[in-house]
Amino acid sequence: MKILIATGIFPPDIGGPATYSKILADELPKLGVDVEVLSYGFVSPGAPKIFRYLFYFLKIFKRAFNTDLLYAQDPVFGLAPCVAALILRKPFVLKVVGDYAWEQGVNRFGIQDLLGIFLHRKYGWQVEFLRSVEKFVASSASAVIVPSQYLKSIAEKWGVNPQKIHVIYNAVNYGHAMSVNKKDLTSELGLSGKILVSIGRLVPWKGFEMLIEIMPEISKKYPDAQLFIIGSGPEESALKAKNYQLKAGVRFLGSLSHEQVLKYLKAADMFLLNTGYEGFSHQILEAMAVGVPVISTHSGGNREILKDRQNALVVGYNDKEAWIRAISELFENQNIYSSILQNSKIDVARFSGENMIEETLKVLNEVNASS
Repeated sequence: MKILIATGIFPPDIGGPATYSKILADELPKLGVDVEVLSYGFVSPGAPKIFRYLFYFLKIFKRAFNTDLLYAQDPVFGLAPCVAALILRKPFVLKVVGDYAWEQGVNRFGIQDLLGIFLHRKYGWQVEFLRSVEKFVASSASAVIVPSQYLKSIAEKWGVNPQKIHVIYNAVNYGHAMSVNKKDLTSELGLSGKILVSIGRLVPWKGFEMLIEIMPEISKKYPDAQLFIIGSGPEESALKAKNYQLKAGVRFLGSLSHEQVLKYLKAADMFLLNTGYEGFSHQILEAMAVGVPVISTHSGGNREILKDRQNALVVGYNDKEAWIRAISELFENQNIYSSILQNSKIDVARFSGENMIEETLKVLNEVNASS
């Protein structure tokens, strides 16, 4: 079987779809599957968006002639492979890792509601157009793969038949960082003191602004504490301005390679993810796998990974006092720190790469056989 993976991002970009697509591209050929990847991010990056998407569609269409199955990683960037599959009568599978219409609504069209409220309201025509596109693409797919029960519930709210939705948890992929000890990594990266790391696209719902706002208080209690933010996005300028205004001393590292991200994770004393929405977090799994305690929220799919005071500390989204207390507890309470590390290493074993690849290939084979 030959499959074409159509994705919005691919390494060196960071993010769940990029990591997931890379794992499939590396592992499926070992099982006899011929894989080709086409990333929108690599197609005519300097062209106007409408022409860029047209070029993307044409590249997808051309490659689809010699493909058995098209597998899209996003319901809006998935429109091109969906249409190509319909025209050429090829089987089409979709991965849903979030609600693109909501994300764009927040980033571009002034929406402030979190996803739970967004799903039950109407907005401007641009947002409703994107919503109609993702519903059309998801409904057209022969199968929809989601990485959490939470995202299955989102796809069902779009009107997707529950029988064609498959929950396959993402796998953790920690590269070579596990083979290097923390002391060597801190020396290599030039780090010292108490190291906090947060990773993700710089978008409003990821809560980086609040982390910056609490750093002056954290620094008063722990003068050698530093927060490193890894990632880029539309909020970058505003966050840097907030950091400058508060003299918070936060360091922005921008987008790094996956291997560098893992190095900073393993070198850290804790990983912070103050998120108001999360479909299913690769970063949480990677932090747990490399042995870094996690503080995060129960937003979205996080509830399916995190157990408060067992494998993580769970706090409220943007609850400043709760975040300061949680960070302080991990710095000061060695018993809870060690307990979280031990339990998280056990729990992360559930998310093995072998399971994810086997379950994904089973779905792809079933769709291909029935086409």
